[in-house]
Amino acid sequence: MEVKSVEKTLKTNGQSEALVRTGYAATEESFKQIGQAGYSPRILHVATHGFFFPDPAPQPLKGGARVDSPPLGGWGEGGVFRISEHPMIRSGLILAGANQVWKGGKPLANTEDGILTAYEISQMNLSNTELVVLSACETGLGDIQGNEGVYGLQRAFKIAGAKYLVMSLWQVPDRPTQEMMALFYENWLEQKSSIPDAFRAAQDEMRARYPDEPYKWAGFVLVE
Repeated sequence: MEVKSVEKTLKTNGQSEALVRTGYAATEESFKQIGQAGYSPRILHVATHGFFFPDPAPQPLKGGARVDSPPLGGWGEGGVFRISEHPMIRSGLILAGANQVWKGGKPLANTEDGILTAYEISQMNLSNTELVVLSACETGLGDIQGNEGVYGLQRAFKIAGAKYLVMSLWQVPDRPTQEMMALFYENWLEQKSSIPDAFRAAQDEMRARYPDEPYKWAGFVLVE
């Protein structure tokens, strides 16, 4: 599992206080607790599913009013987010417990719905966070539809205060992702390279390992 591999790499390189949330523990509530005490972590590594929906098609008018019922065939998964007029609500991350609301159901009582929108991320305090990694895993961020989805999440984390972001533009196989992340963190934390230099060195090494398979590494980008 990628996060376990990253945890091991971080602890090996001096980040002994690394905290891991996986499975049912990776909730929207736990994510939103980050930075609430006024201090956000230096590194925030997220391996989950991302989404983005383009501008919704204009809804038909009935008697001069917008029709809020779904069109024939329904809005599909993520309906309430799919039709939002706010681009920062049409983009976000899927966390534990999101299935019910994502498929059109109501959220459970006294819990978040598990769908963390870019707007909600933008309201967080990540001013002490040097690096956010949005990494593709088995259900990775490669499922985002179009560049605007990437930019929606990018903008949200930058507004929240994060300095650097590593993102994946498409779904990358699990093992090469682990390799790339291990190389990057080792270059940055052990070799004391800057984040841009560590990222370039990791990608150069991945290019050397997989010269004929760029889909395994070329999807990662660094944003400052």
